[in-house]
Amino acid sequence: GFEDKYYKGRKPAGIYLPRFRNLGGKSDTKEFIRGYGYQGSATRGNWKDAIAEMSYGKNLKEAILKPGGWRFGMSGFGEVLPNEDNRMTLDYDKLDSWGLPTVTFDAEFGDNEWKMREDMKEQAVDMLKKAGLRDVEAYDEPGALGLGIHEMGTARMGRDPKTSVLNGYNQIHTVKNVYVTDGAFMTSSSCVNPSLTYMAFTARAANHAAEQLKKGAL
Repeated sequence: GFEDKYYKGRKPAGIYLPRFRNLGGKSDTKEFIRGYGYQGSATRGNWKDAIAEMSYGKNLKEAILKPGGWRFGMSGFGEVLPNEDNRMTLDYDKLDSWGLPTVTFDAEFGDNEWKMREDMKEQAVDMLKKAGLRDVEAYDEPGALGLGIHEMGTARMGRDPKTSVLNGYNQIHTVKNVYVTDGAFMTSSSCVNPSLTYMAFTARAANHAAEQLKKGAL
């Protein structure tokens, strides 16, 4: 159906399914802790489908003018738990063009994340089939840490300078006139978009900095 329908621009047709796992009762699972949400949308196939079929000449021109079939996709966004073995370090043996040490990341998903991913796939397939969709298939594109749009971590917040970079006001323990209010201070990714949280912490950090300036502490 809807083969005569198309869309243009940024359509307000996306969906968001908030976290429903491990919230108590039947939602709980023993396989993993915390939870995840989904984002999804409906689209039609486009000219890329024609390219994939290796069309050329007149057939290609005709193919790219015809929209493909409708499809609906869902992507899961789950929490990545804090892991002290996931870290960013400076490599003093490998310097950049300015003679400064380069950055090395050593991080991976844990057992909790992998089990959560399996549940994401199973639940998505079940939902879509019950919604009446046909030809439903699960897919898995692990990707590397840091490709999840809202990067977090590497300069964690904490009370002890020995185990954290920032204090409770996003202020560097050892450099009092520097505040870090992006996602670096987080130790967990959560499963929701963090932008409003960043804004709130930034406002608090700015207020703290202003108070410290008035006291002559900065």
